[in-house]
Amino acid sequence: MQALFIDAVGETRLGPIDEPAPGPGEIVVAIRHVGLCGSDLNTFRGLNPLVQLPRIPGHEIGGEILSAGDGVPAGYAVGAPVTVLPYTSCGTCSSCRKGRTNACRYNRTLGVQQDGGLKERLTLPFEKVIVNERLAPRHLALIEPLSVGFHAVERGRVTAEDRVLVLGCGMIGMGAVLGALAKGADVTVLDIAADKLALAKEFGAAHSIDPAHEDVAEAVQRITGGDGFDVVIEAVGVPETFTAAIDHACFCGRVVYIGYCKAPVSYQTQLFNLKELDIFGSRNATLADFSAAAACLEAMGATADKLITQTFAFTEADKALPYWDTHRAEVLKIMVEV
Repeated sequence: MQALFIDAVGETRLGPIDEPAPGPGEIVVAIRHVGLCGSDLNTFRGLNPLVQLPRIPGHEIGGEILSAGDGVPAGYAVGAPVTVLPYTSCGTCSSCRKGRTNACRYNRTLGVQQDGGLKERLTLPFEKVIVNERLAPRHLALIEPLSVGFHAVERGRVTAEDRVLVLGCGMIGMGAVLGALAKGADVTVLDIAADKLALAKEFGAAHSIDPAHEDVAEAVQRITGGDGFDVVIEAVGVPETFTAAIDHACFCGRVVYIGYCKAPVSYQTQLFNLKELDIFGSRNATLADFSAAAACLEAMGATADKLITQTFAFTEADKALPYWDTHRAEVLKIMVEV
């Protein structure tokens, strides 16, 4: 069978790999759709310090069960449509002992610390395979990236009483938008891409801020009546948005960081104390977040297609990351159909 490899910085190819076979407690998933993540693009660009090349990318997966090994419980029927929980957990580190396995100290995400799902078939422990018979096949691969944004909403304890600012309307940020809207919050979005702002508003965001055409501080004051936002979710990962999150949060507000910077960030730390902010990191997603994101996609129906910018056939998968690298401003989600 074939897989997509990132062999070196800026170099991808399709090549052969061995056929998988399920061991005890394992399932072979026939891959149907894989979404490309910003981590895959950073691997292609040589900016992902967690990856050693060569690497098979891909952790946003939709497929169907092809076969199962001994010991797989009932409920995993051959042909059932599935998505995949792409993280591992050791069960013994401090995160796992607290029940927060999404932040396992020794996590190995598919396509990052281990080879991923951009191949024709993939073997997984049955616990990582989630059956969903309600979504369109292509939408199964949207659950994982949206769930990361939903997890950030949970970390920020968002309620219907909150005014929420989401910095960045990429796919993860869009998940935060949809997750906050599902809580009944009043959502404002900020991005430099007008088409992404427009899509977020189409999904239900009440306000948008375009820093290329308006003064951000004045817009924040106008939208919040001078208070700032109850919750600010950062989904970009550059120093400017990290510090902006602190600036735009209200007194006694909450700040959630999904993105992470590749360079140090300088803060005016007195705002941490003066505002008595709650500042949270947010990593990966839980099964509950997957369920919430799937329910959101079910409610959206065919509208969820607007999250997919372009689909590449698997035979042309080696062109997908180069395309994204040269069209970053307009891409929300690249999908590969296997």
